[in-house]
Amino acid sequence: MSARSSRGFTLVELAVAILIVAIIAAIGYGTINQAIKSREMLKDQQTQLLGLQNAVRLMEQDFVQAAPRPVRQAVGDDPPQLAFAGSPPGSQPVVALTRAGWANPAGLQRTGLQRVAYFLENGTLRREYWNVLDPTLASTTIKHDLLTHVKSFTLRYLDVNHNWQPQWPPSTNCQGCATQEQALRQRPLAVEITVDTEEWGKIVRIIEIAA
Repeated sequence: MSARSSRGFTLVELAVAILIVAIIAAIGYGTINQAIKSREMLKDQQTQLLGLQNAVRLMEQDFVQAAPRPVRQAVGDDPPQLAFAGSPPGSQPVVALTRAGWANPAGLQRTGLQRVAYFLENGTLRREYWNVLDPTLASTTIKHDLLTHVKSFTLRYLDVNHNWQPQWPPSTNCQGCATQEQALRQRPLAVEITVDTEEWGKIVRIIEIAA
C-alpha cells in the first residue's frame, strides 16, 4: 500500500469533492424543481381548458334548447320577461332565456323548463338559474362560476332576415309577430358566442336554435 493511500484524503481534496457533490445536487434540484413547476403549469392549463370546454358545452345545451316560454316577474304586477332576452353590449345579465331539457333525476314535481342567465363580472363568467320557472321574491337563485380570467363575453343573434343583431329582440317591433304574446315568445335563429380569455384568446361558436 502506498503512502498516499495510507494517509487518506487531504482537506483540499475533501473540499473539492464536497463542492462537486453540491454542484451536482444543485443541478439535480433545479431540474426536478423545474419539472414540478412545468407539471403544475400543465395541470393548470388542462384544468382551464376543461373548464372552457364545459362552459361552451353548457351554453350550447342552453341555446339549442331555448324554449318560447316567457316567465313572470318576481313581482306579479310587473310585465312578463321575454322568453329570450339578449341585453345590449355592456349590460347585465348578458342574456337570459328559458330552456327545455332540465334534468330531473330525483323525480321532483316540477317542469322540465328552466330559466337561466349569464353574467360577466370582474372577469368571471357566471351562470345562474332559478329553482322555479316563474320566480317569486322567495325563490332561490343558484349561481355557478364557469370561467375566470375572461376578458370579454359577447353574443350576436341571427334574425329572420339572416342579419346579425347585437341584442335580442333587435327592436321594439317583433319581426313577424301579430300579437304581444308572439313578441314575448320570439327567439333568434342562431346565437354567435365569442369568449375572449387571457389564456386561450378568442373562442367563437355559432349555435343554431331549434325551431
